[in-house]
Amino acid sequence: MIEIVTEAPGDAPAIEVLLDDAFGPNRRMKTAERLREGRRPADGLALVARDGVRLVGTIRLWHVDAGGRPALLLGPVAVRCQWQSRGIGATLIRASVARARDHGHGAVILVGDAPYYGRFGFEREPVLDLAMPGPVELERFLGLELQPGALEGASGIVTATGVLSGVSHAPADARPLIAAAL
Repeated sequence: MIEIVTEAPGDAPAIEVLLDDAFGPNRRMKTAERLREGRRPADGLALVARDGVRLVGTIRLWHVDAGGRPALLLGPVAVRCQWQSRGIGATLIRASVARARDHGHGAVILVGDAPYYGRFGFEREPVLDLAMPGPVELERFLGLELQPGALEGASGIVTATGVLSGVSHAPADARPLIAAAL
């Protein structure tokens, strides 16, 4: 059985290994990484998938300013190779978006595969007047409004606004959000 829970502070080393395995050594060179480096994920919006005690998936959302509008940046999302194609990534995305909505956030943006993320409601239109702080393939820059009009009038370069990683923060509730036999 897979459980989706809030990331715990002790999960960081396993997450780094998972991300390195999933995206390779060049993952830190991506434009979206510029918005994450030196920052902490948004409180309560960093989730992991566990098979018992093993961490098999991860997703994080980060605070950003999207052209004058507060938003969240989704990513990275990764699932251990041997656990892929079981719906864990989709479950992590749905859980993180639902939790962001429940926490009152208005919008989520990301850089990713449009056909994959489109099934969760992400599309180009909400971010047409926005730009990332470095090169990205425009067709991969997507947004999802959790509240109608959350990105209306947003234009300009996306910038990081999250808490710096040197600041301590208390871990969020670690109760399972979802328990499912995937």
